[in-house]
Order: sequence, then structure tokens, then C-alpha cells
Amino acid sequence: MPLVKRCIAEFLGTFWLVFGGCGSAVLAAAYTADTTKIGENTSFPLGIGLVGVSLAFGLTVLTMAFAVGGISGGHFNPAVSFGLFVAKRFRGGTDLLGYIVAQVLGGIVAAGVLYLIASGKEGFSLAGSNPLATNGFGAHSPGGYSLGACFIAEVILTFFFLLIILGSTDRRAAGSFAPLPIGFALTLIHLISIPITNTSVNPARSLGPAVFVGGELLGQVWLFWVAPILGAIIAGLVYVAVFGESEVSEPERMRETV
Repeated sequence: MPLVKRCIAEFLGTFWLVFGGCGSAVLAAAYTADTTKIGENTSFPLGIGLVGVSLAFGLTVLTMAFAVGGISGGHFNPAVSFGLFVAKRFRGGTDLLGYIVAQVLGGIVAAGVLYLIASGKEGFSLAGSNPLATNGFGAHSPGGYSLGACFIAEVILTFFFLLIILGSTDRRAAGSFAPLPIGFALTLIHLISIPITNTSVNPARSLGPAVFVGGELLGQVWLFWVAPILGAIIAGLVYVAVFGESEVSEPERMRETV
């Protein structure tokens, strides 16, 4: 498959991940509505909450992995591309650079569209600790976790995310079902870490919203590049060393990377 077509698939997949996942957090997580009951205005919550947002992120990966995974491998995440490259499941050079550029652009465009939609509601503001579902540490951590705690969480969670991806897409596994455990893994990761960092494990997902929010949150994005990529690289090295999948995949086997 030509690199251009694979990069388009990566752009669309990352767009869907950021728009669907961050969109669920911004538009639906704590939604409230007013109703009139016996002549009184009553406000009641209809939000999907932490569990709903976690499921949304998992479902974006699951659905797009089935949709375009056979075309691009379904990375949708620079950390995944790095991890697969280290594990010799993905070629570096132009392919790696092209994927990362496509993923970053997909995340930024998705965040821009989300911003346009969210700002269409009266009272919307980019003020607050995590507008547009941005990631952060310290004062911008939903639970007030320190930089060190957030760094460790992102490294560990990305490590296990890549371990699950590598294991699920191993030639010895049932590869056609790989999107299921990978989607469930991302859901679990969000259930664990939304209170810590608002969950990244994906540099493109973090950069997209931060570009529009700017300020301190854009200044904290470095952590959500360094920690996930570090975790992914460690996972790639460990998987190759322990489980022995060290050969470079042929282009025709790209679908096996999800």
C-alpha cells in the first residue's frame, strides 16, 4: 500500500480518536439539562462520566482499527509507531516520519473541529484546568498529581498498552481479533489514569487540544511526548528480548500491527 494512502488512514484514525474521545469528555461527560417539572426549573445531570469517556476512547481505536487497520496498521499514535519500530514490526525513516506527521495533523484538526463545535454553546470557555480535555500535571492534573507521578503513570500505562498491542498482533495470536483487546486496553487505561493526567499515552492526542488552549497546558505537552514514547520503546525492547518477535514485517503484513 502506498505511503500516502497509509498516512491518510492514520490521519483519519487519529482524527476519530481525538474527536471521539476528547469530544465525549468536552461535550458529554458532565452534560446537564433543564426541564420544567410542576412549574419548577430543575437541573439534572445526563453526563456519561469517567466510565463513558473511557469507553469512548476505547471504541474509537476499536472501530478505526477494524476500518483502516488493514491499510495502515492502525497506529493512530506516535508512541505506538515508535514502539512497533523498536520491535521491528514497522519500518523507520520516511514511513515513521510520515505516520507521525499524519497522526499529529489528525489530532490538531480534530481538536480544532471540536473547539468550533464546543464554542457554539453560550458560556463555553477555554479557562479551567483541563479545557478541551487537555492533559496536564500538577495544577492541571484532575486529581492534583505531581509531575513525577504523572510521568511514571504515563510510562507504565504506555508500556502495557504497547505490550498488549504487540502480543495481540503477534503472528502466533489470532490477529483478526486484535482490535478488541487493544480497544479494551485503552478503555482500562483511561479508567485508571483520567484522574492522574486526564490520560494521554498518545502524544498526538495531547498536542491537538493543547495547541488551541495554549499557555501552561501547551508548555506541559513535553511530558506527554517523552513519557509515552519512552514507555513504548521499553515495551518494544522487552517484547523482542523476551518473546523473540524480532524480524521486520513485510509491507503486506502491516495489517498485523493492528
